[in-house]
Amino acid sequence: MYRIGELAKACKINNDTLRFYEKNGLLRPSDRSDSGYRLYSEKDKEILQFILRAKGVGFSLAEIRELLSIEVDKANNACADVKELVDAKLLDVEQKLAELTRFQTSLTRLSEACCGGEESAEHCTILAALESDTSQVRHEHHHHEAS
Repeated sequence: MYRIGELAKACKINNDTLRFYEKNGLLRPSDRSDSGYRLYSEKDKEILQFILRAKGVGFSLAEIRELLSIEVDKANNACADVKELVDAKLLDVEQKLAELTRFQTSLTRLSEACCGGEESAEHCTILAALESDTSQVRHEHHHHEAS
C-alpha cells in the first residue's frame, strides 16, 4: 500500500494533483490507515497511471471519467464505445488545429504588414487592422527623413 506522497512520487506528480483527481472522482484510496492516512493499492496506482496517460493524450477529466467507467466494466462495453470517445476527441483536436492555423495565418499577415520600426504607433498597421472590422491589412510605408 502507498501513502499519498509515496504514490505521487512513484507516478511523478505532486500530492495536490493526486488530491485533485480524488476530489473529482477519478481515483479513490482503497483504505485508510489507523491514523487516517489515505492508502492506495497497486490497482489504484494502475488507475492513476491510466488517468495520467489519458490526460497526456488530451482527454478532459469528464472524458477520462467516461473512459474509466468503461475500463472498470470492460465486459459490458464494446470497443466501439471507446473508439467513439477517441474519434470525438480526434475531431475536437482537428478543429482546434484548424483554428490555430487560422490564428497563425492572421498573425503572420499582421506581423509582415508592420515595419516594426521605432516610429510612433499612430500609423501602426497592426493596431489599425485590429481597430477595423475588416481583415484587410495594409503594409506600412514610413518615409524616413534624412537628418
